[in-house]
Amino acid sequence: IVQEFESLLSLDGLRALKHLLNSTGPNIPVKELYLLCQFFFFKHCCMYRTCVWDADSREMRAECFIQLGEMGKAISDLKAASKLKSDNTQAFYKLSTIYYNLGDHEMSLNEVRECLKLDPDNKQCFSHYKQVKKLNKQIQAAEELIQQEKCALIFKYESVIKTEPNVPQFILNAKERICHCLSKDQQPAKAVSVCSEVLKADPQNVNILKDRAEAYLQDDQYKEEHSENDRQIKEDYYKILGVTRTAQKKEILKAYRKLAQQWHPDNFQDAEVKKKAEKKFIDIAQAKEVLTNPEMRSKFDQGEDPMDPESQQGGGHHHHFHGGWDNFQGFNPFGSGPFNFKFSFN
Repeated sequence: IVQEFESLLSLDGLRALKHLLNSTGPNIPVKELYLLCQFFFFKHCCMYRTCVWDADSREMRAECFIQLGEMGKAISDLKAASKLKSDNTQAFYKLSTIYYNLGDHEMSLNEVRECLKLDPDNKQCFSHYKQVKKLNKQIQAAEELIQQEKCALIFKYESVIKTEPNVPQFILNAKERICHCLSKDQQPAKAVSVCSEVLKADPQNVNILKDRAEAYLQDDQYKEEHSENDRQIKEDYYKILGVTRTAQKKEILKAYRKLAQQWHPDNFQDAEVKKKAEKKFIDIAQAKEVLTNPEMRSKFDQGEDPMDPESQQGGGHHHHFHGGWDNFQGFNPFGSGPFNFKFSFN
């Protein structure tokens, strides 16, 4: 292979390089391929006494770097080649495609525009330009919505995936933003699913880890992340009031007042329905008591139910309302905090 390559090298460097890459096949070790490419690059330079100033030599080595996955080095050589040859549309096209495959739509658009400046009729560059421009427009529109905290419109990033389903990095970037939007839009189950998918490909992505952690908190999956605590919680007071684990006291009281008014047993006439309402009303009151008491809430967050005798194991606070509705007649569900509400239940 080497002898045949050297004979071709004296005639056509780029043709010789292609022959080398095709002849070696996919099984050649990366280190050996790199050494071959470097050897022939410098040999070619010395033959023509041009070294780093030869555009063809730069493009040859860029091809080597692309094969090796060294995209940063390939970009460096192609940028040099684009300057060394005044009408080097091919170098700009290759630069654009490399950036595109790396998920950098802005740089890809910049490079393909340079190609079209040199040759507006270049079909290869124009076709690529239309694709990059469309994708760039979609991504910019989606990012503007995220900056405006309009995360409900995540379909904008879903359209990015539809536009470019064949470049893994664009799909990964889009799903990263979808994960972020779902966590911000209080859709924890979906957020966890999408975030986990991204983390399989990029386990060290700090932004995704943060968004998924937030989603776990929202969806009460936090205890699954910390299963070593062996939590035995019978009631989920956050779910009863419909608030998140990060809810402040003001938000908890607001949710409590609304639900207490809705489920007050005096609102129901049917005996069976009234009995269910009593149970619901007691659960709501318990949830409010736990979540507005810092000590009780802290215990609950650590996996201990302050309302459950089995969880308490004989210690701590016991505030039980298991005596039925009759024991609740004197209880004012709106008495906590600086609020004084009067309701007339018919």
